[in-house]
Amino acid sequence: MAGPRAREACIPGWCSVITPIREIPAEIRSMGHEDIGQVSDIERRSYEFPWSHGVFRDCLLAGYHCIVVVREDAVVGYAILSVAAGEAHILNLCVDPKFRELGYGERLLDEILKVAHHAEVREVFLEVRPSNEKAIALYRKKGFRQIANRPAYYQAMDGREDAAVLAKTLKKGR
Repeated sequence: MAGPRAREACIPGWCSVITPIREIPAEIRSMGHEDIGQVSDIERRSYEFPWSHGVFRDCLLAGYHCIVVVREDAVVGYAILSVAAGEAHILNLCVDPKFRELGYGERLLDEILKVAHHAEVREVFLEVRPSNEKAIALYRKKGFRQIANRPAYYQAMDGREDAAVLAKTLKKGR
């Protein structure tokens, strides 16, 4: 059976064999009530002021588009999208700190943007902490632009932190 091939990497004075790590499959699916415990755990590990279990439950009950990315039967990330009046708002998008920088955030964002496109929204909005540089880089890569600043939007250990408001215009047929 053919699999990833090892290759030799040589740096002057040092050589080794690099063996690719097997890609672990992950699926994106709708969030269910049974996922809220794992989602809440990720939220608590990710933020100083996390959403409560009840907020996630209310998002499901309100009919928001809630999705999770699952790897080896464990939720490793989630996203929540509200759609109304021709607009969409990404309310939350988070990946477990142990699984960041593996592409799960981008996969969640791509999926949530597909949902927005199928709902025929004109524009997608979100707020992000200006200190969250990696998230901002991902959003910019996906075509979001900053349109405003919300002063003192987020609770922070030393008071409040502003939010950068980002938007992406969706084109029909794309």
